[in-house]
Amino acid sequence: MDLGLKNKIVMVGGASKGLGYAVARALAAEGALVSIAARDSDGVRRAADTIQRETRGRAIAVAADLSRADAIERWHAATIKEFGGVDLLFANTGGPPAGTVLGFDDNAWQAAFDLLLMSVVRTVRLVVPSMRARGGGAILIGTSSTAKEPVPNLALSNVMRSGVTSLAKTLSVELAPDKIRVNTLLPGRISTDRLQHLDEINAKRTGITAEEQSKRSAAMIPFGRYGAPDEFGKVGAFLLSDAASYISGAAVQVDGGLIKGLL
Repeated sequence: MDLGLKNKIVMVGGASKGLGYAVARALAAEGALVSIAARDSDGVRRAADTIQRETRGRAIAVAADLSRADAIERWHAATIKEFGGVDLLFANTGGPPAGTVLGFDDNAWQAAFDLLLMSVVRTVRLVVPSMRARGGGAILIGTSSTAKEPVPNLALSNVMRSGVTSLAKTLSVELAPDKIRVNTLLPGRISTDRLQHLDEINAKRTGITAEEQSKRSAAMIPFGRYGAPDEFGKVGAFLLSDAASYISGAAVQVDGGLIKGLL
């Protein structure tokens, strides 16, 4: 199947590693022109170099803290300068700290708000004019299974990602006349550094090893294993592609059957 991604210009956040990297790599493999951003300047440059080497596609790297408006503006400007516009966006950042509702002060809540919700608002605000001028586009927002099933000890993620899901649904209606699709992509337990870190935290809470915690978590998934990053990345590339041209306002989960809810 031709996904229609060749020469499409796409911005991918949080792409120095993990899920953002997996989506960026899948897009580049389909011929998209990829602009990736992350806080780690060395890491994001290495990621872009690896993507170009392994896919023979084009990728540029921008060091940017996506919780900051000025950093997002620099990333967007660098993308426009290099490629001339934006067709697609995967709005994605790392996750906030683990913890309970009452365990965080106002500063932590504000930081999570800027990282998870305002980063999307700010990036979308910048890319939509280019998408309109180019006749349409697609926006995909990385959220989490916590948007459908709150996870213990992930209070910041539970609350903020629910707001992001509502934002995406609202945008999908507002931007439909401009032929811009908006969806969210929900990872379950995908093997990344972030998941390993959470397993280690939960292992300490329950007094078991991280390996045992991983086994217990995997046993709760109908598929009986954690997902691979490229399994997530390929779904992201599909949802941003022309092959998904009639999908908008959807929350698509990549979780091996972990989420038990009907909707």
